[in-house]
This record gives sequence, C-alpha cells and structure tokens, in this order.
Amino acid sequence: MYAEFTEELVTGNEMIDEQHKELIGRINKLQHSLDQGNEKIVAVNTLDYLSDYVVFHFNAEEKLQEDIAYPNIDTHKAQHSMFKQTIKELQEMLADQEGPSDDFVKKVDENVAEWFLKHIQSFDRSVAEYKNMKMDSELL
Repeated sequence: MYAEFTEELVTGNEMIDEQHKELIGRINKLQHSLDQGNEKIVAVNTLDYLSDYVVFHFNAEEKLQEDIAYPNIDTHKAQHSMFKQTIKELQEMLADQEGPSDDFVKKVDENVAEWFLKHIQSFDRSVAEYKNMKMDSELL
C-alpha cells in the first residue's frame, strides 16, 4: 500500500507536516523496494532508513507536545513506542528470512502504512488542534 499526503493529513504545524511528508516518502520507498522484489539487503537498508527517521520525527513531535503541555502526551508517547516496536519486529523478521516474504509485505502494509496514516489523522491532528486552541486562548 502506497501512502499519499492529502489534506486529511494536514495538522497545520509546518514542521510536523513536512516531517510527515518525508516519512510517507520513506514508507513508499520501502513499499517500492518490496514491490520490485529487491534483495534482502535493499529491504533491510530501506527499513533502517525509515526507522532512523521515525525516531527523529517522534522526538520532534514529543518535544512539541512537551512545549505546549499537551495533556495526552503519555498516550501519544505510548503510540510512538508501539510503532517503534513494530519497526523493530519487522527488522527482526526480515533478518530471519532470506528476503521479504509475503507475510512481511502484509505486515508492512498493515502495521506501517495504514497505522501511520491513521495515527496522523487522529493523534497528530489532536495535538495540532490543542496547540491552536491554546494559542488562541493565550491571545485573549
């Protein structure tokens, strides 16, 4: 499943939106690698490339949440931890295989692409809405 950055994913925070676009690009590169039936090393490198950016992005999001005293930060951090664990499990799964299996591809679709899009639409948009609401109330 290829992901696309649409209006439904816009949070209104330029930094976060740009990072989401980059993450979607990396997810799509992983998917493209799998679709091409590339060798294991290509899939491993692409998954590692995605993993590195996930850590960078989640750290930035969590810093933003701390800065605005977002009340649901613990729940959001737990979601991030689950996703990082999913990436780790995919890395382990790939390490144990000769190459990306059909099961691996299915897990990438369900546990990376779909999860990430749903996460942006719910959790990340909530943070943006809270930030905007907080900024509006501080202006009064």
